Amino acid sequence: MKQRVLSILADNTAGVLSRVAGLFSRRGYNIDSITAGVTADAKFSRMTVVASGDELILEQITHQLSKLVDVRDIKVLEPEQSVNRELILVKVAATVEERQNVIAIANVFRANIVDIGQKSLVIELTGAKSKLEAFLSLLEGYEILELARTGITGLSRGADDVRFLS
Repeated sequence: MKQRVLSILADNTAGVLSRVAGLFSRRGYNIDSITAGVTADAKFSRMTVVASGDELILEQITHQLSKLVDVRDIKVLEPEQSVNRELILVKVAATVEERQNVIAIANVFRANIVDIGQKSLVIELTGAKSKLEAFLSLLEGYEILELARTGITGLSRGADDVRFLS
């Protein structure tokens, strides 16, 4: 099974995210990850959708998305020609004695400690999925109280593939 990252530029209208997600639901396709937000031009939103399937299913998804009225542009973000990132927030149980070890692990990954409590730390880390997975594997000896992931977001590299809409 292949995974494909799609960058979708759509009109910033009410319900556009619901229509995109609904297309997947109606067709029985799974969304591995979806992120959305307004662009530099408030008329448009950018969604990054990660989907898995065989080549035929992934082509069908791209084709069906392009038919949606609100969708203005779709790019397939190939790994070598794009920048993809994900953000995680991890709340780790840590006693005073354990705190320095957890902070040391976070420092190796250039993570930020965004909250320190009496019995826990909240760590913020941004990077490629492999970096986040490696970080989480080093935290296996500690109790993870909560974990939140944003999902992948990305853009193509360079300025050659930028499309300006009016």
